[in-house]
Amino acid sequence: MDLTLDLGIVPIESTRQKLATLLVLENSQGQPQIAAPTIADSDCGVVAEELAHIAGGSDALAAAIGRAIRKSYDQVYDGQHTGRFHWAQLSKTEKTNAGSLVEIWLARELGLSDGITLDFQIAGHEVDCKFSQRDGGWMLPPEVRGSIAMVVTADDYQGTWSLGLVRVTDERLSTATNRDAKATLNSTGRSAISWLFRNAQLPSNTLLALPAEDAVAIMGRSDLAVRPSGQSRLDELFRRAEGRVISRAVIATVAQQEDPMKRVRSNGGSRSRLAREGYVLLGHYQLHRHIAETLGLPPARSGEILSVRLTPAEVETTEPTVTISMQRWRRWRTGDRVVSVPVPPHN
Repeated sequence: MDLTLDLGIVPIESTRQKLATLLVLENSQGQPQIAAPTIADSDCGVVAEELAHIAGGSDALAAAIGRAIRKSYDQVYDGQHTGRFHWAQLSKTEKTNAGSLVEIWLARELGLSDGITLDFQIAGHEVDCKFSQRDGGWMLPPEVRGSIAMVVTADDYQGTWSLGLVRVTDERLSTATNRDAKATLNSTGRSAISWLFRNAQLPSNTLLALPAEDAVAIMGRSDLAVRPSGQSRLDELFRRAEGRVISRAVIATVAQQEDPMKRVRSNGGSRSRLAREGYVLLGHYQLHRHIAETLGLPPARSGEILSVRLTPAEVETTEPTVTISMQRWRRWRTGDRVVSVPVPPHN
C-alpha cells in the first residue's frame, strides 16, 4: 500500500525564475552595445539622421515627438481625475516629474533603446534627454559631459515645442552648479545646439486654445455653490469649441468620469442633446470624415470628436454643403436660424 502523502505543495518560484519566464512577453530592443565615442559636433548630425530613419522621415519624426510631449502633458495633468489642464495648476513635484514623462514617451513613440549610462543609445551614441518648460533651463548632470544631450522644451499655453541636440563639453557649461553638480548650458553651449525642430506646433490642448473665458465657462467656476455636471460641461465644450478637433484627453478632463465617451454618444449623450441646436459631433468614421473634409475642416481621428454646427443650405449658396438624411446643410453663422439636425450614421 502506498502511504506517500500528497500535500499539494508547489515549489516556490524564485524571483529570478519568474523574471526569466516573463521575459518572453517583452518586446526588447536588445542590450545596448558599447557606445561610440562622441568626439565632434557632427556626431549630433549622425544621431539626427538615425532619429529620422527610425521614425520614417522628418515629418513622421516631428509628429512622433509632438505626440510624446502631448501625452506627457496630459498624463501629468491627469485631467480625468483632477480636472486640471494647464501647467500652473501642477505642484512643484509634478513639474519636476514631467521631464521623466517626456523621456518615457519619446522612447515609446520612437522605440528608442536604453543607453548604458545615459537615457538612450542612438546610432551607437549615448544620449541624455532633458526637458525644461523654460528655454535654456535644462539641468545637465556630470555624466553627460563628453556625450550628447537631447534638449526639449515646450509651452502648452503657446502650443509649441522644440527639440535639439548638443555635444556637452566643459566650455559649454555654466560654472555655477546645483547641489547635485548639475549645470545649465552657457551662451556658448546654447548657440551650439543643433535644432531639429524649433517652435513646432504641439497637438492642441483645446481648453488652452480657446479664449480663457470660454474655458472658465466650460469647466465652471470653482466658487459656484453648485458646479455644472460632467454632461453639462461636455455640452458646453462642444458648443464653444465648434470647428475644432477635440482629443479624448480633453473630453475626459471636462467629463471627469470613468467612461467619458459614453457622455458623447447618442441615447442621452451630447450627440443627441446638441442635435436639436444644430450641432453634429463627428468621429473617425468614414462618413464623418467625408463631412468634415467637404466642409473644409480637419477630420477627427480615433478617439477624437469634431463639433460642427449646421443650418439648412439655401438653393443658391456657394458655400460648401453636405447632404444628411437627403437634405443639404452648410455651416451655421451668427444670425442663422437654429434647426435640429439629423445625427449622421456611424459608417
